[in-house]
Amino acid sequence: MIYSFAPMEGVTSYIYRRIHARMFPGADVYYAPFIAPDGNGNYKISSFRDTLPENNPGLTLVPQLLCSSAAPFISVAKEFQALGYEEINLNVGCPSGTVVSKHKGSGMLRDLAALDGVLADIFSSCPIRVSVKTRMGFADTSEFPAIAEIYRKYPISRLIVHSRDRAGMYKSRPDMDGFVSELRSFPFPVEYNGDIFSPAAAQTVLARCPEVSGIMIGRGAVANPALFRMLRSGKALEREELQIFHDALLEEFLASGLSPVHAVARLKELWFYMQHVFPGESKAVKAVFKSKTLPDYRSAVAFLFSSCAFDGNSFFSV
Repeated sequence: MIYSFAPMEGVTSYIYRRIHARMFPGADVYYAPFIAPDGNGNYKISSFRDTLPENNPGLTLVPQLLCSSAAPFISVAKEFQALGYEEINLNVGCPSGTVVSKHKGSGMLRDLAALDGVLADIFSSCPIRVSVKTRMGFADTSEFPAIAEIYRKYPISRLIVHSRDRAGMYKSRPDMDGFVSELRSFPFPVEYNGDIFSPAAAQTVLARCPEVSGIMIGRGAVANPALFRMLRSGKALEREELQIFHDALLEEFLASGLSPVHAVARLKELWFYMQHVFPGESKAVKAVFKSKTLPDYRSAVAFLFSSCAFDGNSFFSV
């Protein structure tokens, strides 16, 4: 069973991944937040820095590309091959409106003939393994059998299925029935993704579909960074280690050159999820989000850790 940490833009950067892997081992694979090359294969230098092997020591990292055509995908794949990577991931799942409007991410599911053509071109020329992260449909998960028929045509190294359609964003109920109905038809490893917020949720998936080769977790693992450890029968999250984790992130963000304002903003992204391990402490959590300066932020967080109720078995819920 492979446990993968999903890519979350603006959250799971190389600094986050590096500290998380050191303090909370348990994830087998980390996927980098997507890189979106233009038609010529050019992309932001920050994306390149995020995936440099020297910034991800000891990690099994898979870069992810957001492309609607094969040429830029293959161009960037060759760059990653030169860096030593053996696999790259195609994002066919992002539901963001700005992404979909460019026919990328889950927008590719609106035109299955075009998706088929892109995959044909990618697999005819890509020099390294290609995995795919997908949703089960654009407007409805009932589209999944037709989508699955296309995927089965290609030597995908691993198919990661977010068990929602694009219309459901992150709020609709995952379609486990639709996922299970196609699972055995795939000739390659398939990984499940969608609302795994606790060990119990993972066990439910494994009981329903023991054929899955892995489980990918995003929001649940950010909310409770010990979740992968707990999936492997390890101990629950402890207050002290979460504080050490938080403080290490803050110091590394500042050392990397982020301004105090931007470092605090980055951490507030995490607190949207991590606040759930402080149940019933909405007033103290609100003070963290309302802080404007680094000293104010440090003070609010110190109070949260020192004086508020904590539950290491509390998990994110939508």
